[in-house]
Amino acid sequence: MFVAKFDDAKTWQALIGAISALVDEANFEVSPQGMTLRAMDPSRIAMVDFELPKSAFSNFECDEEARIGVNMDEMEKIVKRAGSGNSLALGLNREKNQLAITLEGRTRRSFNISLIDLGADRPPSLNVDFDVNIKITADTLKEIIQDADIISDFITIDAAPETLTISARGDTGNLKVAIGKDEEALLEYTVKQPAKSLYALEYLNDMMKAVAASDTVQMEFGKGTPIKLFFAVSSGGHITYFLAPRVEDDF
Repeated sequence: MFVAKFDDAKTWQALIGAISALVDEANFEVSPQGMTLRAMDPSRIAMVDFELPKSAFSNFECDEEARIGVNMDEMEKIVKRAGSGNSLALGLNREKNQLAITLEGRTRRSFNISLIDLGADRPPSLNVDFDVNIKITADTLKEIIQDADIISDFITIDAAPETLTISARGDTGNLKVAIGKDEEALLEYTVKQPAKSLYALEYLNDMMKAVAASDTVQMEFGKGTPIKLFFAVSSGGHITYFLAPRVEDDF
């Protein structure tokens, strides 16, 4: 048996939007402790790691572990239909091999989507010793990434002991944003060793969809390492992204 409910459907809507921005198909793994997901994007450049404990739901019942493989685009289309004040419930129909999604407000709408077999493979967790650990307001980072996207396809993140510099350059112009470690937008700033790396804006833009579920971002990276973006979900749990760096001789 598996039943999970959100009193506010917008919570699940935000989470699904943040996951589906990166992956087309994925396995949700449910257990009596809650729900998790870990998947790579089709190009295997980025990874999303999602965890939501049972306490994050208004009601959660699961008597055994189960794997729920879904097409994320189909899931997102349905949850987008949730209106203001709607609740959302998930249920597993093993006999029909379907996931039931119920939206309830002025009316009760029940959808069923067929499960897909994605196998049991789960990407291993990524353990990296990062040189830089920054906690920044989510809106600030989102704004910078959107600004950079006007200029270039890539963004350079440069952490010095006193200043975080984020820049982008393209054929028609450039952008530079410098934030001192004591400025309001930086909630935490730890630099064990100065680091500078280059990342693809296409992916970072998609990852910013998680801002709908979190007010802050924990950003970790190092010279030539993946960047890690950790979004703490207000109701509990997290969405974490990893993105491989772009390697260039001079940037």
